[in-house]
Amino acid sequence: MEIRQFLGLVGYYQRFIKGFSKIAKSMTKLTHKGVKFDLGDKKEAAFQLIKQKLCSAPILALSEGSEDFIVYCDASIKGLGAVLMKREKVIAYASRQLKIHEKNYTTHDLELGAVVFALKI
Repeated sequence: MEIRQFLGLVGYYQRFIKGFSKIAKSMTKLTHKGVKFDLGDKKEAAFQLIKQKLCSAPILALSEGSEDFIVYCDASIKGLGAVLMKREKVIAYASRQLKIHEKNYTTHDLELGAVVFALKI
């Protein structure tokens, strides 16, 4: 279950990890039903590479010019996230866990909360 949670978390940040799906492919196989858990060398190397890439901050672009911004929002059972982009470059990003009372909100309300959260970054 921890592999599935880890891949779910890093999946949200995959746009910042070049070649994410190729790197995570061997680990994804561990989430299939009936597959015995065996974190061999290849899967361990994939885990370490993803972890290293998550811990190194992406280079953010400076906001300049008059083009419109694009905001990507995500709401899940566990948290809210938002990425502010301009000209396909990341300007800012943020995420946070849901508060206890927010876990009872509908998907629509969570998505609206993610938009409001995005506007604050």
